[in-house]
Amino acid sequence: MTARIMNTCVDCSDPYALAQFWSQVLDIPMDPEDTPDADETGFEVGPGQALLFQRVPEPKTVKNRLHLCLEPQQPREAEVERLLGLGATLYDDRRNPDGTGWAVLRDPEGNEFCVLRSAKERAATS
Repeated sequence: MTARIMNTCVDCSDPYALAQFWSQVLDIPMDPEDTPDADETGFEVGPGQALLFQRVPEPKTVKNRLHLCLEPQQPREAEVERLLGLGATLYDDRRNPDGTGWAVLRDPEGNEFCVLRSAKERAATS
């Protein structure tokens, strides 16, 4: 018998606000019954799999040991600009002049995540 990943948990100081950010990033609605004072909130990202945000007392202090890598449906540059507009910040620019590479961003609580090239962009350079 094997195990499956049921959810991916993100420790944070404001679960509701961070869940709202990621809900917009992924275009997945939050549960309308979630409230700003909840100690835990999240949403389903796939069948039986959720992204969960839980309140913890300590702040983030070092680089994440686990992070999300996003494959945008639009060109990477447009997606990076959209995410910056939602409140992300550019942390490490690994994009190359030939279009390869990725951008490392941080969410509003400082958690790193990557924006890769879209499938269409990868197909055009392979």
